[in-house]
Amino acid sequence: MKPPTVFLGEMTSLEVEAFLENHRTVIVPIGSTEQHGPHGPLLTDVLVPQEVARRVAPRVGAVVAPPINYALSYPHVGFTGVVHVRIPTFMALVEDLCVSLAAVGFTRVIFLNGHYDNTYAIAYACANAAGRMPSGVRAFPVNYWDGMTATEAAEFFDPATGLHANLGETSAILAINPGLVDMDLANAEFPPFPEVTSPGPVHTAFFFSTPGSIHRATQSGTWGDARAATPEFGERYLAVVVESTIRLLEDIEKTFAAMPER
Repeated sequence: MKPPTVFLGEMTSLEVEAFLENHRTVIVPIGSTEQHGPHGPLLTDVLVPQEVARRVAPRVGAVVAPPINYALSYPHVGFTGVVHVRIPTFMALVEDLCVSLAAVGFTRVIFLNGHYDNTYAIAYACANAAGRMPSGVRAFPVNYWDGMTATEAAEFFDPATGLHANLGETSAILAINPGLVDMDLANAEFPPFPEVTSPGPVHTAFFFSTPGSIHRATQSGTWGDARAATPEFGERYLAVVVESTIRLLEDIEKTFAAMPER
């Protein structure tokens, strides 16, 4: 007998029909194909949300769709191995997936994102798709780190550990598949940010609007310190983001339910 699976792509049509009799949620992992320092795999931003989705899915009554591997990596242009698509192309893909998954019968489409640069474009694409989907279908993005408390986030993303190919991300990949990380090459590097007086999004203006901005800001593609990464720390990281993602999804549902129809 075929064993059960949470992955939509591993299911038969009959298994999908049986799933939809009781559940209507699908999680679509989204990441990128881009450098993660000299030590990490190009698919880091896909592998982490896909693993989080695998762990979250049984607990929220969901299946996990095949991931989107190519996305908005234009800030990383200049590093070898970066593969990206144009913003309109990416948004059109997300929008069409919303409509197609709704046509299958899913009423909650969660884009679980592992690459921050994708966030706004996913939300705008979901908004574009809203008028093409049946009433009652909800599609929205969630960054897998969004639900962490400030204390939790400080352990994995802070000035001491950085934000890309850092201790947390590298450790997560070590926990998922240690054969994908070359710890002999793990390094530490931080962008040479100047001191600024403005409290606003100075870094957003530079990184989001400038193709090749990460390549310009770092020599290795690392933003942080990955040298102390371990599978054990990665497992803790994954456990924290799984629990925080489940909390966040519950809060999102409460918010939708609290808003009256008008």
